[in-house]
Amino acid sequence: MMDSRPSSQTTSRHGSGVERWGWYSIAVNVVLIGINFGIARASGSLAVEAEMVHNVVDLLTAIGVLIGLKLATRKTKAFPYGLYKLENVVAVVLAMMTFVTAYEIGRDALLEPVRKATVDAWMLAGVVIAGVIPLVFSHYELRAGREANSPALIADAKEYRVHVFTTGVVFGSLLAQWFNLPLDRIAALIIVVAICKTGWELLADGMRVLLDASLSPDAILEIRRVILNEPAVSELKWVTGRNAGRFRFVEADVVVRVHDLARAEGVTRRIETEIRQAVSHIDRVLIHAEPMERTHLRFAVPLAGPYGPLSEHFGEAPYFALVTVRLAEGAVEERRTLTNPYLEEEKAKGIRVAEWLVTQKADVILLKESLRGKGPVYVFRDAGIELRQTDADALDEALDAQLTKQEEDL
Repeated sequence: MMDSRPSSQTTSRHGSGVERWGWYSIAVNVVLIGINFGIARASGSLAVEAEMVHNVVDLLTAIGVLIGLKLATRKTKAFPYGLYKLENVVAVVLAMMTFVTAYEIGRDALLEPVRKATVDAWMLAGVVIAGVIPLVFSHYELRAGREANSPALIADAKEYRVHVFTTGVVFGSLLAQWFNLPLDRIAALIIVVAICKTGWELLADGMRVLLDASLSPDAILEIRRVILNEPAVSELKWVTGRNAGRFRFVEADVVVRVHDLARAEGVTRRIETEIRQAVSHIDRVLIHAEPMERTHLRFAVPLAGPYGPLSEHFGEAPYFALVTVRLAEGAVEERRTLTNPYLEEEKAKGIRVAEWLVTQKADVILLKESLRGKGPVYVFRDAGIELRQTDADALDEALDAQLTKQEEDL
């Protein structure tokens, strides 16, 4: 069983990069609060006040995001797996704060006395600026959040996208007031609907991870493909994975063709490396490998012709017989003859043939020549395939000798 995780330096680099965006978000919210506060005081617009309250709540949640990002990768004795889910907790808190904001704005829009807003050109210009800032910032923050797989940053960026929409509503409301059309309350209620929609999405995403929801089906399928592509794996019993903050955890149970512990560990290390290359943001891969219980043996035998005799040379053999033997009765269950697809290759012919036989799920390579010190030996060794030599010339004679020896060993 192997357990691996990224180095502390790698985790630190990713963490510091993500934290930087938390500070940026705080600064952006401070700027937006200043702009909307000035316009709200001068205009008396309920819609602008609603947007300013929205900014204040976002400032508080941005501070919460930064705290979550700083604490998420820390491990203690009480939390040996880290505090990765703290980011998802922050995302849920952000969602709840969003609902509070929506309630406050909706209450004011429905219950506050009617008042006429004052609108000047500089206010409209200020609202445009207040819309452009979150639009640009959300683009870069969302990209950074996806690269780091940070739910807190992604949630924050999506909230800024809502600000772009609600600021547009505010602009429309002020422009209507310019032409004496009282749309201030309607604009405030539209902002409420938009905020509630975003809050629900953030809450659903955050709770999904907090309840240990599985990795996406696409990620699980990719991990299955990687494991089954490993030649030494004869069976994948199960594979599962979960999200925790911006990191992913993977577990699998496989049956391997090798019986040596050191080689089995080598197989699991190769699988882990391939999984990390295929799926991003993996924190830990835990693979349990158990040796295969043999009920059948598949022999691969180089032949000089389609029906024999055995070829004197491995890579130069024009044909290969694949014979599956049922061990309990010592009987041949299946026999096929395949053409060597690399017979005309000029370089690394033996290695290519060896790799091809690995894909054919051979268990034993039965041949007349010795491959000691040659490339195919290492290919077969890594895949857990046994090499056996024979003095027999005919295929049936070679198989009978192997089955007799197998019975004697049992």
